[in-house]
Amino acid sequence: MSITVRPITEADYDAVARITADAYLGAGYFTDTNHPYMAKIMRVAERAAVAPMIVAERDGAVVGSATLAVYGDQWADLALPDELEFRLLVVDPAVQRSGAGRALVSWILDQARSTEGITAVSLTTGNDWHSAHALYQKLGFSRVPERDWPIPENGKMLRVYRMALEPRMAS
Repeated sequence: MSITVRPITEADYDAVARITADAYLGAGYFTDTNHPYMAKIMRVAERAAVAPMIVAERDGAVVGSATLAVYGDQWADLALPDELEFRLLVVDPAVQRSGAGRALVSWILDQARSTEGITAVSLTTGNDWHSAHALYQKLGFSRVPERDWPIPENGKMLRVYRMALEPRMAS
């Protein structure tokens, strides 16, 4: 049961929308998919058209996804000019704690290290998503509480984490 991370394809859109809904509704951030923000993040085709997206796949099924952004991108919430930000990292609640989240983050870190001008990776996560906090800390991310911010629609606080990347060695 190995996990593969790859760029999203059109065939993945429905699975990513379902997983996104299950993860956000299951966490109690919204009560239904009719909320404007939920509707926005479930329009996966629109998101994928303007932002790089990746999926985690296990045994041929999509089990997670994430959206990448850099400073100034339409989907960037907090990226500074030297940061790669990832957003909307979700794993199907039915397979959480299976390594899919770790695989997605590892792929993102590898991508960031190979991107010119990127010296750090940043992310935002829910204040009470404790398993996500543990994963990010285990992988080497540090809290940046001065960058925390509230969700405009409901006031729930979002935590910011950041990892400075080791400088690339000259070849």
